[in-house]
Amino acid sequence: MQPTNRQWILQARPAGPQIDRAMFEKRESPLPHHVRDGEFLVRNRWFSCDPSQRAWMDAETYLPPVALGQTMRAFTGGEVVDSRHPGFKRGDLVTGLFGWQDYAVSDGRDALGPVTKLAPGVELQSALSLFGITGMTAYFGLFEIGRPVAGDTVLVSGAAGATGVIAAQLARLSGHRTIGIAGGADKCRWLVQELGLDEAIDYKAGNPMEAVRALCPDGVNVYFDNIGGDMLDAGLANLAPGARVVLSGALSGYGDFDQMPVIRHYPNLILKRARMEGFLVFDYLARTAEAVTRMSPWLAAGQLSNPVDIAEGFDAAPDALIRLFAGKNRGKQLVRLD
Repeated sequence: MQPTNRQWILQARPAGPQIDRAMFEKRESPLPHHVRDGEFLVRNRWFSCDPSQRAWMDAETYLPPVALGQTMRAFTGGEVVDSRHPGFKRGDLVTGLFGWQDYAVSDGRDALGPVTKLAPGVELQSALSLFGITGMTAYFGLFEIGRPVAGDTVLVSGAAGATGVIAAQLARLSGHRTIGIAGGADKCRWLVQELGLDEAIDYKAGNPMEAVRALCPDGVNVYFDNIGGDMLDAGLANLAPGARVVLSGALSGYGDFDQMPVIRHYPNLILKRARMEGFLVFDYLARTAEAVTRMSPWLAAGQLSNPVDIAEGFDAAPDALIRLFAGKNRGKQLVRLD
């Protein structure tokens, strides 16, 4: 039987922050038969679920929104199964912005730049998490924007999520007192008992602003924020002199930034002579080898964990993305195709 190309199509835009499975339609189309000179065919094996996908559904960001009727945009990892491109051969493992579909034709570039060909021995699962966009965001956000120094206290929001869990571990492994903010007692125990953070704050259990103040009476030196809103305000209210605030994400506002809570404590940036800076990881991807070289020994020694939360099967993709925004994942949310 001739294989077909299953695709998840965006057929409706969200009316608010919530994502519903009905916004996606599963379709099947003929498998691309002809790979032209300079192109190759990828068979996807993994889908990545990322907060940015919610913004791509209806907002102008660093990319235009996904058009209705088009394949849902997503980072994926797969295998080259046919090639007429000199830089890619059959059997090569690659990651790129290939979307929620079984097969994709590429000329070696996607909307964000060159397609990544994995080095020998690197697995697709790791390439979409620790050694991919997620890990690079954590690494360069912490060390290039946050720039912790000896004696610093590092606070990370969304610390049980894909980026936060890596950023928090990197801070700990670099010798800094590290505190994570997460939702639920189980996640907080996991962060402290299994991943080695010094403290964890359950934002669902009380006032996170007061909890940060109690744990950091001298203030926070580096605040790595993935959430925005109330979580960002909690960090701003408790800055140490000369603090650095890293704006990595704004999960609480994806879908409706107009409804995000007002940030009230930004004058602390003035009073504490602090700095708050946003960044996009794509500006640092040319330096990926630097980050991989530094993180690999920690991973090999079992000191750095790469938590991956796996949903099984092509049909699981929409629910896995919904699960991400419900905060049910621990670490990177991936979908393993059947």
